[in-house]
Amino acid sequence: MSQTSDVPELVPARMVNEFAYCPRLFHIEWVQRLFADNEFTVDGRWQHRSVDEEAPCSQGDDGLAVIRSLMLSSEKLGLVGKADLVEPDANSEQVPGSEPSVVPVDFKRGSPPDIPEGAYEPERVQLCVLGMLLQEAGYHCDHGIIWFAESRRRVRIDFDQSLVTRTQELLADLREVAADPKPPPPFVDSSKCNGCSLTGICLPDETNMLVGRRTRPPRRLLPNDPGSQPLYVTEPGAYVGRKGERIHISKRGEELGDTRLIDVSQVCLFGNVQLSSQLLRELIAREIPVVWFSTGGWFQGLTTGMPTGNIQLRCRQFSRAEADPLPIARRMIEGKIRNSRTLLRRNSRETHQRALDSLASLASAAANAGSIGSLLGHEGTAARMFFARFPGLLRPAKDLPGCPFSFEGRRRRPPPDAVNCLLSYSYSLLTKDCAATLIAVGFDPLLGFLHRPRFGRPALALDLAEEFRPLIAESTVITVVNNGEVAPTDFVVRGKGVMLTQKGRRAVLRAYERRLRSEVTHPIFGYRVTYRRALEVQARLLGALLMDEIDEYTPFTTR
Repeated sequence: MSQTSDVPELVPARMVNEFAYCPRLFHIEWVQRLFADNEFTVDGRWQHRSVDEEAPCSQGDDGLAVIRSLMLSSEKLGLVGKADLVEPDANSEQVPGSEPSVVPVDFKRGSPPDIPEGAYEPERVQLCVLGMLLQEAGYHCDHGIIWFAESRRRVRIDFDQSLVTRTQELLADLREVAADPKPPPPFVDSSKCNGCSLTGICLPDETNMLVGRRTRPPRRLLPNDPGSQPLYVTEPGAYVGRKGERIHISKRGEELGDTRLIDVSQVCLFGNVQLSSQLLRELIAREIPVVWFSTGGWFQGLTTGMPTGNIQLRCRQFSRAEADPLPIARRMIEGKIRNSRTLLRRNSRETHQRALDSLASLASAAANAGSIGSLLGHEGTAARMFFARFPGLLRPAKDLPGCPFSFEGRRRRPPPDAVNCLLSYSYSLLTKDCAATLIAVGFDPLLGFLHRPRFGRPALALDLAEEFRPLIAESTVITVVNNGEVAPTDFVVRGKGVMLTQKGRRAVLRAYERRLRSEVTHPIFGYRVTYRRALEVQARLLGALLMDEIDEYTPFTTR
């Protein structure tokens, strides 16, 4: 275990509450610097608005000062924190020249629990920490108050010796846990996970199941997909700016549309689209990535704020990619081949039993490949076999540019026909989402385990995309062709290349987003999950593997 001296000198007081509730929650939020909101955390901030936004001082009925949002710190205790409210102790006589007696008041949502202590341990410990900080600052403080907003009740908490001792024990344990780059194991079947906003990051039941601490299928603790969705701007010369809490899109003074900031998860810009600096700063503050594409749809990069504080994950990523990338790469390619086989079996109008058997054998061979070179050989053979039969998955498309066609392998620079063009565009969108997901989890998307980090390409995003290519990108192409969502007029033929028009790109974007929102039963955990959420789960499982929380990476495969 690392030395506790590596931990910052001052720990936020509120983190003692998190640690008392769940050491793993504390590690994820403070050490790894990962966080997600739910209705409880949003409501908690709302309940704090009166102490967070009002004037810091006011006069009580007795003329003594009532202080709001008081910052306190102590190098001796190793703590820094903010008291919501500090009141004079009305039951203590304030003697001139003596330590003033004060009472910290901590605001909490909800109602007090029906237990003898009046509040749960995490809340009592957090209040005790504030009392200890006030004592260090020269005040007399022997009790505090928890104000429960829902019931509008004040609950007194005495700082007796047992509570102080327990608080000191937790502070010592907290520093030990913070010094270890590996998070504590998750609770098993704990009710604490039900209302936790970080369950989608922590994956407690999933992690426990994969290492044998849980035999039953996981509870569906994953949060629902957020209502926010990517915003795509494909109009050449458009200007994207901010007006209050809305994103406005215009061109030469003409309003093209607008949407609320809270409804946007990404801002994707194609070609020469202008973005205001005011909006860019706000997007960075909200951790909303800006994704840049060429006019033709090539994924060029992302603009984000500072990377997550989970530096240990990136250290493990670099170490594993250098020392032992093969086991992870094998499972990813095995997943891709098995999903290609499933897509062929489900959608082909003809029987391809020999091809299906060959793909199953190649998937097994990939799972046992002895080198990256042999793995790439198995992947290439499987790809040629799959794409040779890919035209059979599409309805007759004689009217599309370059069709009818026969695949002798993927051709993309430039795409010689409409189907290759659609595949390239869909792969670019998938790579974008994989890169954004990996950055949010804490990875460096440029260093992969299968794809080599050449010329700045997002190698890890390409790795993660492999198992999802048949499920998301190729399925999107089948949908838009077979449902007639693209027409001959949606393509432009230039020389030997075929490109999508703006109308055609929009049609593919709609189908791609529909695919990401569609639900599938998770092959390991058994609950329903959207493909967008499945990308995040796989990225987090990869992170759990690198942090030695699970023993093996399992690809996302459908039956």
